[in-house]
Amino acid sequence: QVQLVESGGGLVQAGGSLRLSCAASGRTFSMYAMGWFRQDPGKEREFVAAISWNGGSTYYADSVKGRFTISRDNAKNTVYLQMNSLKPEDTAVYYCAADPEGIVSRFEYEYDYWGQGTQVTVSS
Repeated sequence: QVQLVESGGGLVQAGGSLRLSCAASGRTFSMYAMGWFRQDPGKEREFVAAISWNGGSTYYADSVKGRFTISRDNAKNTVYLQMNSLKPEDTAVYYCAADPEGIVSRFEYEYDYWGQGTQVTVSS
C-alpha cells in the first residue's frame, strides 16, 4: 500500500510560481512512475505531468509545457511539480498519483494510488 500526501498549494497572482510536493510512503517508491493531475470543479480531471521511476523520462500536457517541471527525489520519497508563469486557468485541485507498473502515462487508469489533493488558486 502506498500513501501520497500533497502540499504546497495556495493562492498566487497570475505570473507567479508555486512548487507542489507529494510525499509517498512505502519502500518501493523509487520503482513507481509518478504523475500529477488536476481538476477544476465542474470539469473532468486532467493530466498535467508524469515522470519515470528514475526521472529519466518526463511527459507534459501541452497546456503546461514550458511552464511546469516535474521532478523527483527518490531518497526523500518525494515528487515535485514546479509551476511557473501561472495563469488563472491553472486554478484547480492538484493530485499526485503513483503507478507501481512504472508506466509513464497520461491516463488515470494506469495509476493505482492517489493523494487527497492540494488547492491551487491563481488570481488575475
